[in-house]
Amino acid sequence: MDTMEQFLKWVKESDNIVFFGGAGVSTESGIPDFRSVDGLYNQQYKYPPETILSHSFYRNNPEEFYRFYRNKMLCLDAKPNITHYKLAELEKAGKLKGIVTQNIDGLHQKAGSKNVMELHGSVLRNYCERCGEFMSAEDVLHSEGIPTCPVCGGPVKPDVVLYEEGLNQKTLQDAVFYISHADMLIIGGTSLAVYPAAGLIDYYRGNKLVLINKSATPKDGRADLLIKDALGNVFSKIEI
Repeated sequence: MDTMEQFLKWVKESDNIVFFGGAGVSTESGIPDFRSVDGLYNQQYKYPPETILSHSFYRNNPEEFYRFYRNKMLCLDAKPNITHYKLAELEKAGKLKGIVTQNIDGLHQKAGSKNVMELHGSVLRNYCERCGEFMSAEDVLHSEGIPTCPVCGGPVKPDVVLYEEGLNQKTLQDAVFYISHADMLIIGGTSLAVYPAAGLIDYYRGNKLVLINKSATPKDGRADLLIKDALGNVFSKIEI
């Protein structure tokens, strides 16, 4: 039996699947992985993305942070792709119990998924740092400079986890719970290089760990099944 057949057989037999995904899930929707730095960044920004998306940079250079954030992080026209839709179908069918994602684009929910644990927050939620008022991503996109609260005029911050910030503890605990109880864990589109997210794989206790990624990851040796292919190619073969 080849790896693809094995994968589809496991999906068919499992009713407690958890999916753990990273930037590679969304690149097929046209959302760039900001870690793949291209010449464009070097032309437009004086700092690497990791520096701009840090807590201290946000505090010290909020205008430059928001220039980058609007240009590169707010891909509000992006549509879910086949992977997002298949995951939503698996959840609806009672087979998938939860999605743990490092993405901040909200595309899993747009595709219909309900139980999504967003480790790094979401660009769709923005809050005033003074009074807590909510501000939509559209309003942030169309604002200028540092977005300000329509109620009190305070500065608005995206509900995304920046470098140097800690993850939401409840989200982390939920992710650990679902991963540790899963009978099948599918990991896709992540380099498994960013901690603490990458450490979540250690909580899986089963023997159906599937790793789908086009390039090698530090955890390839842990996989029970290793599929080196685009996520869309793999998920399009799932029949529910």
